[in-house]
Amino acid sequence: MPAAQKTLRIGGASGFWGDAALATPQLLKAGNLDFIVYDYLAEITMAILARVRAKDASQGYATDFVSATMAPNLAEIARQKLRIISNAGGVNPEGCAAALRAEIANQGLSLKVAVVMGDDLIAQLDDIAGRAPKDMFTGADFPEPAKVGSVNAYLGAFPIAAALDRGADIVITGRCVDSAVTLAACIHSFGWSPQDFDALAGGSLAGHILECGPQATGGNFTDWRDVADSLLDIGYPIAEITPDGAFLVSKPPDTGGKVSFGTVAEQMVYEIGDPQAYLLPDVACDFSAVEIDEVGDNLVRVSGAIGRGVPGSYKTCLTWHNGFRGGHLFGFYGIDAEQKAQSFADAAIARSRAALQRLNAADFTEVSVELLGAEAQFGGQRQSGPSRELAAKIAVRHPDARGIGVFLKEATGLGLASAPGLSGFAGARPKPSPVMALFSYLTPKGEVSIEISDAVGGLTFQDYAPSKKLTPIARPVPPAAPAVAKDLVLVPLIDLAWGRSGDKGDIANIGIIARRPEWLPTLWHALDALHLQSVFGHFVTGKVERFLLPGTSALNILLHGALGGGGTSSLRNDPQGKGYAQLLLAAPISVSVALLNGVE
Repeated sequence: MPAAQKTLRIGGASGFWGDAALATPQLLKAGNLDFIVYDYLAEITMAILARVRAKDASQGYATDFVSATMAPNLAEIARQKLRIISNAGGVNPEGCAAALRAEIANQGLSLKVAVVMGDDLIAQLDDIAGRAPKDMFTGADFPEPAKVGSVNAYLGAFPIAAALDRGADIVITGRCVDSAVTLAACIHSFGWSPQDFDALAGGSLAGHILECGPQATGGNFTDWRDVADSLLDIGYPIAEITPDGAFLVSKPPDTGGKVSFGTVAEQMVYEIGDPQAYLLPDVACDFSAVEIDEVGDNLVRVSGAIGRGVPGSYKTCLTWHNGFRGGHLFGFYGIDAEQKAQSFADAAIARSRAALQRLNAADFTEVSVELLGAEAQFGGQRQSGPSRELAAKIAVRHPDARGIGVFLKEATGLGLASAPGLSGFAGARPKPSPVMALFSYLTPKGEVSIEISDAVGGLTFQDYAPSKKLTPIARPVPPAAPAVAKDLVLVPLIDLAWGRSGDKGDIANIGIIARRPEWLPTLWHALDALHLQSVFGHFVTGKVERFLLPGTSALNILLHGALGGGGTSSLRNDPQGKGYAQLLLAAPISVSVALLNGVE
């Protein structure tokens, strides 16, 4: 594909393991695509797949990628000569590929499947434990090797591109960075080299926009009412990428949802941490100067990503067994519902602890009680009177599954002894579940051996050498504080901004985008440490960081130690901080009336 003659059209059909099956036929119907890419993996997913593989060595991959996504659509994929890239291999990419090859053969097709391996480092566990790296985010010590369930380096795009170069129609990987499935298609199609830093950053940003599927086309959008009537058939995103790394974002014709500055900007700031140090295996990205422009109906152009060089390490995540957790929702309604729910929770924990003492067993290592409906996520700073209907979410952690069993038995055993109003729709009593905690560190590229397996045979891929030094970060100058005004009013942040939040381990990431560029100075100075503490003080145990993205009139906020340990182990109702932007958008800030009215 000569770079000067063609753009590249890629459809993003999956944002997580469990995404809607309608995406693939929708994108196939749209036609005129070169690739469809699928992102199935997250830290929680890897923990689940590791548990599945531990029970059955033939499993450990996203089985529905083969059965529900590929099998019904393989004939049309072959007819359109589309190519597929997916990280559905999880912790067993060879098993995924074997199942897919069997399905292809059963349908009498000749699609060629390649596998990229090397991310799984579990065989090196003893050597890794001997080096005892610290957690890159928390500084925690390396866990006991006997408790480790999986170890995976996050690979990049170049080995996937090499598999495409060898003629693969479908490439399956294990753990790679989410955007690599898109960037690999660009590298293969445009012939980008490891030194094409800005193009690689642009292709990575295109992958970041596609990697969460309809989150770029109206899903989880702040202005959800704009798309509420069209979520039934929401369109999945399409990126049309040019050889310089700029791209257009659209969706299939006659589908629901929306592609706008707001929907794409929200996805851009989603879970990127420091926007000027978004480190991927293939390129260190700086998104602070990215520009997003609406150029047509449901058509947005994205440009301005900057590459700062090639990092020398792979982010590596291991999951390890850290005891057990369990919990349940207990509904209460009627007069004094909150007090009844809290009384019930207190009694359930007290009875459970008494039972543990009788058994000479250890106490719970953590207890979480959240009264959902009493604005627990807001720290109890309610806007109205006591709730008459809510659910008490009670959860505990214990080193032994039997400790969790004690809690579940004692809590449900209070059913006939509680205050009136206890209710709930439920089946069997919940069971203890193992906690697979997350530990993240860096692995030098030279310590990872990447293998490509396909119909041609096997190939060892040597990833490209890192840059001697990354280009230094030039931080944008923060905007000057607005002039002191006498006409100040309190308005909720949502009137001034869009927001999107997520997680990285135990760090909550909140991106805030000004609805008007001239409002950015007000947002930057209003959302200071004091304000953030007032909103999130009941969650945050670590430092708070803020980063500026002047290209999109946005800022990114990192709340360290804000998720109770993170998605794989937290007892919280929102262990991934997906609703944290909503908490911030609901909090009022002081704004000049003249600024709101557009008067300078």
